[in-house]
Amino acid sequence: MATVSASRARTGPASDSPASGAPATSGAPTDRRRLDWRLRFAVLSLIWGFSFLLIKVGTHGYAPFQVTFGRLLFGTLVLAAAMLVRRQGLPRGWRVWGHLTVAAFFLNALPFSLFAYSELTIPSTLAGICNATSPLWGMALSMVALSEDRPTRRRVAGLGLGFLGVLTVLGAWQGFAGIDAAGTAMALAASLSYPIGWIYVRRTLAGRTESHLTLTGAQLLLATVQLAFVTPLFTSAPTSWPLVPLLAVIALGALGTGLAVLLQYGLVAEVGPTTAQMVTYFIPVIATAAGVALLGESLSWSTPVGAVIVLAGAALTQSRVKA
Repeated sequence: MATVSASRARTGPASDSPASGAPATSGAPTDRRRLDWRLRFAVLSLIWGFSFLLIKVGTHGYAPFQVTFGRLLFGTLVLAAAMLVRRQGLPRGWRVWGHLTVAAFFLNALPFSLFAYSELTIPSTLAGICNATSPLWGMALSMVALSEDRPTRRRVAGLGLGFLGVLTVLGAWQGFAGIDAAGTAMALAASLSYPIGWIYVRRTLAGRTESHLTLTGAQLLLATVQLAFVTPLFTSAPTSWPLVPLLAVIALGALGTGLAVLLQYGLVAEVGPTTAQMVTYFIPVIATAAGVALLGESLSWSTPVGAVIVLAGAALTQSRVKA
């Protein structure tokens, strides 16, 4: 459930290119680097895995659009602070701002809102597993929209396996009994929104010279403005401010959106995009564990089994045949 930068031009794990910078030649510095990025990888996995729990807690006190607006606002504030520290400004040019507006809608405003609404009626565990279908949607769309992404037997098999996993999670053989269709559809639509945004970005903003931080900061700012217009139209101002849901929204924005983006790009720069994107496969595991342990959500055998099948399918769609 990452906030994907407008400068990121992939539909999944980006490439097999190595991390930037020359590897260290001495043993001790290399070990320290490995410990450092592994710790940050673990923190990022935890932050994004717990985001679904925070969404659920936030909606206990505030309307879904209010949760999304708060998330974007506090995430934007974190990135604005980082931009000030690093002395980076916003991008220039109406064209790039226009493309960023579309990216902000599909990569932030729409999926964040859909996840918040979906968790009114479905468990956070199911929302986290639905989020794991993004690589599957991405591969399916990229094979149609991007001529350079050719379908292979392995990728087609991965798509079939992944969506079989979705049917397993939902208990298709039982007629989807006990599953809220509208909430599940919104969570899956949110997961579909991410690759739509990625493909749009790949076609319009790839190769920009601005930094990841500059483009992502502008993207989050635009998404915040979008929710600032939409939220008053569909919700009324809160009559009370429940503390625990408010803290959940603040954490969701400051940690799950702002800090997570900074951690993500640091990992991409250090260990490469392929390794950094492996965090995707830990998110549903952590989301499920958090929902069951802290929220008391029920868990049938089909949920973890289906999640494993989904992740296996997603891994197949992202794998590359070695020459």
